[in-house]
Amino acid sequence: MIRYLHQLGSAPRFYSFSTSLLPWLSAACIVLLLAGLYGGLVMAPTDYQQGDSYRIIYIHVPSAWMSLFIYMVMAAAGVVGLVWHIKLAEIISISSAPIGAAFAFLALVTGSLWGKPMWGAWWVWDARLTSELLLLFLYLGVIALYGAIEDKRNASRAAAILALVGVVNIPIIHYSVEWWNTLHQGPTVTKFDAPSIHVSMLVPLLLMALAFKLYYAIAVLLRARCELLVRERNSAWAAELVTERVKGKS
Repeated sequence: MIRYLHQLGSAPRFYSFSTSLLPWLSAACIVLLLAGLYGGLVMAPTDYQQGDSYRIIYIHVPSAWMSLFIYMVMAAAGVVGLVWHIKLAEIISISSAPIGAAFAFLALVTGSLWGKPMWGAWWVWDARLTSELLLLFLYLGVIALYGAIEDKRNASRAAAILALVGVVNIPIIHYSVEWWNTLHQGPTVTKFDAPSIHVSMLVPLLLMALAFKLYYAIAVLLRARCELLVRERNSAWAAELVTERVKGKS
């Protein structure tokens, strides 16, 4: 298992594999994003209570889902880096932080835009909103801690420990609408019996969620490739890659 993880985390192998994977991920992301936007903004019917204002869910809900998902990826990759000292896991973990922070910020902003006409206020200290705001601060804390330490291996370990401490906030965000009496609506898509949303609205939402996941995969691969090249700039494979690129342009 450990040998497999180290082979999978090989820097040259990762760089080569991601190079061939990125065009396919980009094409799939664009197709799903266009299909989801068209289905949500054009094909989905108007809600009988909220009118067309509900359509912000096609950005808000996937962003909120991604903010939780990316944090768990960041923490899991951090554990792999801490336990097995795999450099690529450390890079994936820290490369995920700015993307997760962007999704958390987007979830808060779109939630505020949605909350104004529904609740009559841009912000309320609701359990779900407050815990999501705390998640954004955790992301920013990981980014700041990593940037404050000069030795990037030590910085990655410190950031991973902070990320692990913050994992306790994830179930709080997820179950906050069930544990406390909040203004935020309860689960609709993830109910065990049946989603409380019509299929004509649900399908575009799931398409957008898939598109956002692919966007995260693309963004984290691009960020990880850049971080990897910075760390491996003195290695033979990186020097060979640069030489090949220079020859290709000449």
